[in-house]
Amino acid sequence: MIEKTLYLEGIDPVIIYGTNNSNLNKIKIIFPKLKIIARGEEVKVIGDTNEIMRFERKLEQFILRGHDQNNLTDDDIDDIFLSDALIDPEVRKVPDDVLIYGNHGKIVKARTVNQQKLVKEYELNDLLFAIGPAGTGKTYTAIALAVRALRNKEIRRIVLTRPAVEAGENLGYLPGDMKEKLDPYLRPLYDALRDMIPPKKLASYIEDGTIEIAPLAYMRGRTLGDAFVILDEGQNTTVNQLKMFLTRMGTNARFIVTGDITQIDLPQKHNSGLIKALDLLKNIKGVSVVYFDARDIVRHRLVKFIVHAYEQQFKNNNAETKS
Repeated sequence: MIEKTLYLEGIDPVIIYGTNNSNLNKIKIIFPKLKIIARGEEVKVIGDTNEIMRFERKLEQFILRGHDQNNLTDDDIDDIFLSDALIDPEVRKVPDDVLIYGNHGKIVKARTVNQQKLVKEYELNDLLFAIGPAGTGKTYTAIALAVRALRNKEIRRIVLTRPAVEAGENLGYLPGDMKEKLDPYLRPLYDALRDMIPPKKLASYIEDGTIEIAPLAYMRGRTLGDAFVILDEGQNTTVNQLKMFLTRMGTNARFIVTGDITQIDLPQKHNSGLIKALDLLKNIKGVSVVYFDARDIVRHRLVKFIVHAYEQQFKNNNAETKS
């Protein structure tokens, strides 16, 4: 057991400690094995060396955010102090299957065999295709990987896109700004982000472009570097749209395309760019395809049976077409 004194340099201690020490008291709960004594600009910490080192790193991040925002909230405490720690104070080692700790310490991890395979393939490849039915967690897992990469400073921004098939990609006629036009189509992505990033921080990321909403139809001519880019509902892109999207990849970029080839909403289903891409790119090094199935479904138990029924119909229709 050691004792170390840390200093709050260049910031009002009230911002760090909170009104009536509200922030400090919550931080103490997160570090029950440490004795934390705060007086003015000095923070004395007594306890295990490794735990003190972890506290010091978190406090530095907390101070930096205080400088940026001139205010700190519960969301900031959750985001910084719980981002890599379990709520259970007795368990500090992050299990291998945990991707991130979301809001209020929520554990986000790959729960099924194919979700785990997606995580493994991500470590080995820069372009991933996650193919499977609704409810298998392919998009949610992709979002978790993106948020983890952002927190670990592996990339500088997250770019989300999804084809607006119902609006014919002609988004200019819809009311509101670009974000409002795309919101209905990107709702599943937002839902996942809200599980993993505190609301105020998420709003800040969207405002400053750290998390960007990029309409697929408007991506032509861009180069996306230092970015984690997710294209959701890839089965609803045309061959030219998906080719255009994939060729946006810049230096230090990670791309994940998710889709369900049994739910193509294009007027001519055989024009799906996703089906063509899976055939063309299957043997290229650095590209990986992970197929999800009904065993990965984590929604209501009936969803598995519903998906199975539709998959069977899809196979029967394909067999009739070939014959």
